Amino acid sequence: MRGHLLGILLLSSSLLLACGGSEPEPLAPPPPPPPVAVVTPPPADTTPPPPPEPTPEEKKKAEALKKLQEDRAKWQDESKAETARWTPELHAAAKALASKAYPNLRAAVKAALAGSQRHPGNADRDSQRHPLETLAFFGLRPNMTVLEVGPGEGWYTEILAPTLAAKGKLIDTNNDPGGPDDSRGTFYGQRFKAFLDRAPELYGNVQTVIVDGKAPRLDGIASVDAVVVMREMHGWVGGNTLDAWLSEIRKVLKPGGVLGVEEHRANPDADPMVSSKKGYVPEKWLIDHIEAAGFKLAGKSEINANPKDTKDYPEGVWTLPPSLELGAKDREKYVAIGESDRMTLKFVKVADKKAK
Repeated sequence: MRGHLLGILLLSSSLLLACGGSEPEPLAPPPPPPPVAVVTPPPADTTPPPPPEPTPEEKKKAEALKKLQEDRAKWQDESKAETARWTPELHAAAKALASKAYPNLRAAVKAALAGSQRHPGNADRDSQRHPLETLAFFGLRPNMTVLEVGPGEGWYTEILAPTLAAKGKLIDTNNDPGGPDDSRGTFYGQRFKAFLDRAPELYGNVQTVIVDGKAPRLDGIASVDAVVVMREMHGWVGGNTLDAWLSEIRKVLKPGGVLGVEEHRANPDADPMVSSKKGYVPEKWLIDHIEAAGFKLAGKSEINANPKDTKDYPEGVWTLPPSLELGAKDREKYVAIGESDRMTLKFVKVADKKAK
């Protein structure tokens, strides 16, 4: 058996030698894997996201600022022209007007209305504003101390200042001209101050009191014979400051002193808070409100009434002259209507009730 196995082994060895005697070639290595494609990510988008859509309040603020900038630019151009108009001859005429003592209100106001100191175009409003008749109705006299609240651009100031210059005194409220530049109140304050500073012969004795319209205080005023408020109270109603203003006015007004009011008149059934935003106030409502604040109605006049005023315009009372907010649109129509329908009211200060 062992011999048989040995034989088989020898035979196998012989066969291997006969086939060359070499070992089998190794298998070929597997092919390398295909290259992996490197994907480069796109560059990051560094474009800033678009700003968020402004809110309605932001849009309103931006529009108001744009309008303020336009109004300021317009005023600066007009101011340059007005400064150039004030020649030495005009300054001399203004000095003569202010230094004359007039015997009565009529003579003083007539001289002021005819004076060359008035801004071009202001006299065109006389036929609709009736300044002589209005001031006479209030009972003003050249020797009074008068407070003008809310003088605007000085339409009545250029009449009151020379009327009171020689024997009386004029006090005017004004916004702070040193306030923030983006405030319309600051603009109004700067505009009125420039108006007064331009003619010291005429306005040098006018006392100005800086007032915050949102929280009015008439500090620094001893006492006055009369207070005039021309086309101003609708703003107080809309701004919820009517009571505060009336309280301050009552403090500085002498006993029996006069509060003269000229105001755009709303329809009798109008909601005061709604109509005031359009520049109008219901007459009876206003009378009741002023009387409740310690005044008594002494008279009312239709001097400044205008039955053509329908009080339903796109831009409120400012659609009418002199503002004409719609520009050329329907201009002839609104010029034909004229200035607003206005109530003219005279109140006197009621004496304080004595405590029991």
